[in-house]
Amino acid sequence: MKRRAYILIILLLIPVAGAYAFWDLPPLPPPEEYGNILINRLSEKNGQKPVTFSHWIHRVKYTCRVCHLELEFNMKVNSTEITEEANKNGRFCGTCHDGKTAFGHTRENCKKCHNGDIGYGKEKFEKLKKLPTAPYGNKIEWVMAVRKGLIKPKQSILEKDYKPMHFKKPLRLEAAWTMIPPAYFSHRKHGYWLDCANCHPDIFNIKKKTTKHFEMIYNLEGKFCGVCHLKVAFPMDDCKGCHPDIKGY
Repeated sequence: MKRRAYILIILLLIPVAGAYAFWDLPPLPPPEEYGNILINRLSEKNGQKPVTFSHWIHRVKYTCRVCHLELEFNMKVNSTEITEEANKNGRFCGTCHDGKTAFGHTRENCKKCHNGDIGYGKEKFEKLKKLPTAPYGNKIEWVMAVRKGLIKPKQSILEKDYKPMHFKKPLRLEAAWTMIPPAYFSHRKHGYWLDCANCHPDIFNIKKKTTKHFEMIYNLEGKFCGVCHLKVAFPMDDCKGCHPDIKGY
């Protein structure tokens, strides 16, 4: 308690920029690699190179809910047991990578996935330079790109007549620290990409004010907003993305 009180006093005496510097934010990769992951739960164990996966390559075609709800990929990398057999049977990556919708699981295509290169396919990133820009992450304003119709990612591949729930209620989240303005959460913006079930109830309790320990420090540990806003959605370096009224930033 004494340490927290001491930190709070310091932050009250310095500008908000000092509070920003206090957080141990992870280093950002180049825009063309932001959101890229290496899937290696089983690859190296089976004598193969890790699989590279680029969120931005897939994001222009599909919303997050397609993979993280319909195709049953967990949010945390390497926590889903993806096997070659499952893919060949039309599950996980194999739902689209069947040789018709996207390249299939054939020997000549192995290196397109099993290459161990986190920057694989970065030359395609140039095509996204026409999209609205943002200050961090991929340097792309994805929500604006959807609103303007510049990209039209599918919200479902399993239901022909799927219609997302139009829940637009904004949330005002008061900061626990003096001088830090409230954060605002837009259900509407997140609804472009996610299903309610992506966040509720596993990440956030759906009942009002019953999500315990919702603090910045836990976000940085990959919990709550940090599930996405560390390595895939815009990073927490963009303070104004959540705290639009923040000063001295």
